[in-house]
Amino acid sequence: MKRRVLLGLLLAMPLAIAATRAPAATRVAIRTDEGTITVALEPRRAPVTTANFLRYVDAHRLDGTRFYRAARGQRDPAIGLVQGGIDHDLPRSFLPIAHEPTSRTGLRHVDGTISMARNEVGSAMGDFFIVVGPAPYLDARPNYPGYAAFGRVTAGMDVVRRILAKPTYPGGLSRATLNQTIRRPVRILSVRRVS
Repeated sequence: MKRRVLLGLLLAMPLAIAATRAPAATRVAIRTDEGTITVALEPRRAPVTTANFLRYVDAHRLDGTRFYRAARGQRDPAIGLVQGGIDHDLPRSFLPIAHEPTSRTGLRHVDGTISMARNEVGSAMGDFFIVVGPAPYLDARPNYPGYAAFGRVTAGMDVVRRILAKPTYPGGLSRATLNQTIRRPVRILSVRRVS
């Protein structure tokens, strides 16, 4: 029994050390032509997803991209999500990452959550979305992997709401995204870490 406990402690030690080295939150400013959105990312709770987003940030691959999707609620158009990023631009992309479900990270899709966009599980690259209002349907649950939340907006939700209210047209990649393409996408001027 003592051997198992000791072995368990020895195996857990590198993870504990790595977790203490990661900062509690990393702030990033997303500067758009509608204003700036500041997000606090969660490298301890969602290390894979946060590292992926920061890789795009540090390589300046999100500069000059856009918010191109506004998915408004049918019952309440003031809630929903806005999506931005590389928009499937393969020359800007890095390899897809492993999926970090909310059931593992403990994060939830609440008002202001930033999360990775994806098609299939394990296909997330350089597209992300920000939730306006609660969106528990995006969280993982039995037989549904959900989406990988990795931080929250700390300033600029007024900008996110303005983007959500932008006129859309009937374009879309699928039936699920019909009528969600922003007519005049909002340009992302730069995305930088904030000290």
